[in-house]
Amino acid sequence: MTQSFNGSAASSTGRRHTPLRVCHVAYSFYENDNRVIRYAESLAEDGHEVDVIALRRPGQSVTGQARGIRVFRIQRRAVTERTAWMYLLKNMWFFVKASALLTVLQLRKGYDIVHVHNVPDFLVFTAWLPKFAGSRIILDIHDILPELYSGKFGTEEQSTVFKLMLGVERLSCKFADHVIVANDLWHSKLVKRSTSLEQCTAILNYPDLRIFKPLPQEKRRSDGKFIFLYPGTLNRHQGVDIAIKAFALAKNHMPNAELHIYGEGPAWPELWNLAHTEGLNGRVKLNARLPIAEITEVMASADVGLVPKRADGFGNEAFSTKTLEFMACGVPVIVSRTRVDQHYFDDSVVRFFAPGSEVALAGTMQSVYEQRANHGPWIASARQLALRLSWQERVGDYRNLIASLVDAPDCHTSAS
Repeated sequence: MTQSFNGSAASSTGRRHTPLRVCHVAYSFYENDNRVIRYAESLAEDGHEVDVIALRRPGQSVTGQARGIRVFRIQRRAVTERTAWMYLLKNMWFFVKASALLTVLQLRKGYDIVHVHNVPDFLVFTAWLPKFAGSRIILDIHDILPELYSGKFGTEEQSTVFKLMLGVERLSCKFADHVIVANDLWHSKLVKRSTSLEQCTAILNYPDLRIFKPLPQEKRRSDGKFIFLYPGTLNRHQGVDIAIKAFALAKNHMPNAELHIYGEGPAWPELWNLAHTEGLNGRVKLNARLPIAEITEVMASADVGLVPKRADGFGNEAFSTKTLEFMACGVPVIVSRTRVDQHYFDDSVVRFFAPGSEVALAGTMQSVYEQRANHGPWIASARQLALRLSWQERVGDYRNLIASLVDAPDCHTSAS
């Protein structure tokens, strides 16, 4: 198990004497984006003024407050895009609206830091006026976009579209003062092709132990069921169809087991049809995505978490946030043996299966089910790892980065 992290968690800078003004821009729903929430709340807790520009779900207000953070929800979105053009058009419209709002807010407030989250990479250019005014710009690459696009829409790496997106990635990284990327494999890739070692930091999507934690005994289920759980986005590379097929193969050996799926995404209709075709109605349950405050209890109530990603292309290097979150909740996890998961985990903390194989996953699910009374040491080892790789232990990496940017030479900030 390899663990390689940039920065120093031990030397947190703590609170600054003068509050900073910070704006996060993300083409996501703030209430469901753990990564953005942790950044924003940590800064707010340190006394800084934090705004977030994000998406809006039906029924949500355009503006609101969340734990001292002002959220601007500028665009509605349904996560159902099945074509590249529809996905791009929604991205472009959000870019236009976010750029206009950020420009107005910059003129009113004068941000010290603008932290922009991909996808898309070009969203960083919404901060053109803050950049011109001397604000420090962070580009946070949650998903490495050329590979994500290739996996989502089937483009080849030799294609013109892939090369164009690679060019956008390079320009976006060059525009930013610093680049954060979501795992060490992608850090190495970005340093080779789009940015410098000094300008780039790897920060995992670490679990927040205040949210992801074991359930107290009195809240634990007593229904006699054995629940396998997948919570997350429903895209092909996530491999949820593999989990359904595996469950169909193993179900007769697990009489009280069910597979619960919580999420949204373009693969939903396919997954529903697959569960129906396999005759799994009642034992495979597809549920809508829940806010973080609700899904954490669902996760902690599960018997086993599933991370069944495919290992072709994007999925092989995309780190799933759910793995550490399940560990923090005290729930054992079955994980596809992808390159990124082998980088961070070993057989003492997860149960691996061969990527893309429903037969291999079915065998692992059955084995874990049959050994369910002996999971204690496995759960304990995994939880210890989650404690070490938690946001509480690693938040200093982000605080130190913010301090280094605002204290850098020639940085004009409103806090000075």
